[in-house]
Amino acid sequence: MNDSFKKFFDEKTVKVVATSAVTVLVVLLAAAGIVWHNRGRIFKNFAANYVHTLAEAQPAPGVTGIPAVASAADSELPAVLSNEALVENAVLQANPAVVAITISKSVPKYTTSYQNVNPFQDFPGNPFGNFQFQVPTQTPDGTTEEQQIGSGSGFLVTSDGLIVTNRHVVDDTSATYAVVLSSGKKYPATVLARDSVLDVAIVKISAAGLPYLTLGNSSALKLGQSVIAIGNALGQFQNTVSVGVVSGLSRSITAGDGSSSESLDHVIQTDAAINPGNSGGPLLDLAGHVIGVDTAIVEGSQNIGFALPIDTIKTVIDSVRTTGKIVRPYLGVRYQEVTADMKAANNLSVDYGDIVKAGQSKSELAVIPGSPADKAGILENDIILQADGVKLDGDHDLAQIIRAKKVGDTVALQVLSKGVEKTVTVTLTAAPQGS
Repeated sequence: MNDSFKKFFDEKTVKVVATSAVTVLVVLLAAAGIVWHNRGRIFKNFAANYVHTLAEAQPAPGVTGIPAVASAADSELPAVLSNEALVENAVLQANPAVVAITISKSVPKYTTSYQNVNPFQDFPGNPFGNFQFQVPTQTPDGTTEEQQIGSGSGFLVTSDGLIVTNRHVVDDTSATYAVVLSSGKKYPATVLARDSVLDVAIVKISAAGLPYLTLGNSSALKLGQSVIAIGNALGQFQNTVSVGVVSGLSRSITAGDGSSSESLDHVIQTDAAINPGNSGGPLLDLAGHVIGVDTAIVEGSQNIGFALPIDTIKTVIDSVRTTGKIVRPYLGVRYQEVTADMKAANNLSVDYGDIVKAGQSKSELAVIPGSPADKAGILENDIILQADGVKLDGDHDLAQIIRAKKVGDTVALQVLSKGVEKTVTVTLTAAPQGS
């Protein structure tokens, strides 16, 4: 009796345990199948939530009225996050704040008339007789009409309609400009300021509650870092998105449109497609923060484009917001970079820094009288070795450091003067108009 009961109990226990194990296994397999089937959506939501958390954790604003600057750590997102998901989230966040800028001018209207022409009438033995066809000719009718003649890109940096673009997009003072939002809504635009040094301009539209972009930190960029360009490609395809990497840093280029050219230093090189019409659009990191302003391409090349680093533009934005114009900090010296060849040729004691030197004409003095540099005692042939502790070499330029400051800021310069090193503190003033 006991043996039979024990045998029955053991068999029943085994069956229950086996059935439970199979049930658990089926449930686990079903759950795993559901997760696998929805892996893309789950992963995308995880990435979006992570980037959103980063955006909320930003430090206090570094530019008046503009959201906080991204720190270097913000761009170092965990490798576990899908690059595709991060790009999608950054584009979703930034796209509404990227605009198209249209350029229009009054152009003469023409009337078309037709003239009968016989091209064979002077041929000897004309076999075609009085054959004629009509040739259209156009003549001005004395009136004009508004016509779009070009376009570019830009991006909003405040909710009340302040827009950053390239100067060359809005450099025609006789033209009229309009801004088209990603929603298709169009606003007349006013050019508040054109930068005489950088290829940057600030445009304004009358609106409120607009989406705008957060300014990032271009000084923290690394080669190979993923970037996103958005713009009005070819003037036809608004808010076109292209993705690439940082291909080079601190490039020096000469940009031009065939009629004029200018030198741009310390620009970002990228292989993200920058087409005609993209000028003035933002170059973004994967957090959706602006790290550059798309400005130039190499004609005939494949995927070689350039953007102005956003750090050099922050003071321009802040200046226009507070004063209505671009007020640039000013040191007041002319200089030339010291190189190893210059050291050897002139028996200098250093092969780096910037030597204070006059220009080619008599009016181009080495130190401008009455300037901050003059008041600080800087002399011609002094060599400025460091600025705020930064060694001035091929990777770090004095003008770049001064440009990032504001009027009234101080800069500590380590100077080699007549064989003696000294540190001088210079208080920057506003640059004279036109300088």
